[in-house]
Amino acid sequence: MKAITGIGLFVIVGFLTAYLIGFQPNLKEQLPYDEEQRGLKDQITIKFSHVVAENTPKGLAASYFSKLVTEMSNDRIEIQVYPNGMLYTENTEVAALRRGDIQMMAPSFSTMSAINKSWLAMDLPFAFDNQDEVEQALNGELGKKLFQTLDPYGLKGVAFWFNGFKQLTSSTNPLLTLSDFKNVKFRIQPSPVIERQFKMLGASTAVLPFNEVYHNLAVGNVSGQENTISNIVSKKLYQVQHYMTLSNHGYLGYAVVFNRNYWNNLPSDVQEILTEALRRTTEWTNQQAVKHEEKLNRLQKDDSLQINILSDEVRRQWKEQSKVLYEEFMPKIGKELMQYIPGP
Repeated sequence: MKAITGIGLFVIVGFLTAYLIGFQPNLKEQLPYDEEQRGLKDQITIKFSHVVAENTPKGLAASYFSKLVTEMSNDRIEIQVYPNGMLYTENTEVAALRRGDIQMMAPSFSTMSAINKSWLAMDLPFAFDNQDEVEQALNGELGKKLFQTLDPYGLKGVAFWFNGFKQLTSSTNPLLTLSDFKNVKFRIQPSPVIERQFKMLGASTAVLPFNEVYHNLAVGNVSGQENTISNIVSKKLYQVQHYMTLSNHGYLGYAVVFNRNYWNNLPSDVQEILTEALRRTTEWTNQQAVKHEEKLNRLQKDDSLQINILSDEVRRQWKEQSKVLYEEFMPKIGKELMQYIPGP
């Protein structure tokens, strides 16, 4: 009896062993294959953070670049764009890029001056007379030397995107003469050059993030600001300002910057795709930046906004006064670099 029982147990154990080892279904072969998973492990995701609205020149450029890279790489490279300061503000995005929390950004020239003082050159009033001068300088030695200043900080400059010349707005009084500035508290970007510019005119200043400008103008914390026509329209700043002066006194542009280590570790073919996409995007966005007549016409139709043009005489006076700033900031900017700024 014991022998029969032993044989039975042996047979049962044998069947179980055979099932577990030989007859169990192959789970790998039976799992359904998802076509969308093909090449997923090879996909490269790049986080691109910026602080302006999607309908501004920079916002449109970021979207254009993202779509272009997707098409050129056949979905291999994804540019995830985070606009409107969703991830970081002007004050925190540079540190985030250096840490590698994001891979690219496009800060304003003023923001770049917090990294290296040489970038203050781009905040000097009346540094350029027209768009051609801006492009010639940044596509030449000036742009090359500005990007070289980023090497010690682990950053790589890859392109310049243009927005346009800055104009003045106020809620208190028209800005027609230099003495008119004394009644205005201006919102400014964090730049000692811009701060000195307005203080020389007798105005007071407050540094505020771009996304907080509308609210602070609306509640009266500041009564004026300087910005491009496109930014004034996209952020509806004209709704909380009564006066605008077309001054073209300064230029607003952006440096497209990568984390250097991240860029260097990308495959060479990916670098080539990004470089070509940046070239096409830069060409496209710089053409859009100068097409501000349409937005200006929109502002001119707003009866609540009085638009004036800075007279030649006042411009001459302001330029003459600005020469002091060039002398004051030359030690920080560097004499070598200053030679590439046309100036007043």
